[in-house]
Amino acid sequence: MRFFIAVLGLTLSFAASTGLSAQQNYLANNTILIVRHAEKSPESGTGLTPQGENRAQLYTTYFRPFHDGGLNLTIDSLYAGADSKKSFRPRLTLEPLSKATGIPLHHEIGTTDPQALVNDLKTHPHGPHPLIAWRHSEIPNLIAAFGGSPSLLPESRWPDETYDWVVVLTTGPSAEVTSARLIREDLKVPLKR
Repeated sequence: MRFFIAVLGLTLSFAASTGLSAQQNYLANNTILIVRHAEKSPESGTGLTPQGENRAQLYTTYFRPFHDGGLNLTIDSLYAGADSKKSFRPRLTLEPLSKATGIPLHHEIGTTDPQALVNDLKTHPHGPHPLIAWRHSEIPNLIAAFGGSPSLLPESRWPDETYDWVVVLTTGPSAEVTSARLIREDLKVPLKR
């Protein structure tokens, strides 16, 4: 028993001296991309409009790889807000990209619980470049759950009529947000006829 305690003590001492922790934080050194689900209308029920379906299809090339300024990222994980009685739109927005890349689409966590998604990303391997589709009214809360400031958005909210933004959050070695910016997608979404 004393030997076990001594070995445990040495192991913990080694981990502390080398900066290793008992649990790895998988959000460390990530670039997280957040989009709003694609276009909706009152007539589209739980789904996307034809324009929204086009946007979802265009994402299969827009995010393969994602380029913006100095960024050239290969998306390696996909997350969408869980389906609700009123909307399947977050899942439908990333489904074509998931099918095109073979990357599994995780959509079990509801958009009203952004901290659950952040905790999942912290504790499960997912690669350093996750892409998330979320409901626009909850994106400020998601940004805050990651440790960013919702003031990145105008008046700290995502406007109802805006679909073409990407939030880019970069994290450091302790998973803290080191930079945050909002960019406009560089793609033209035609209206399907």
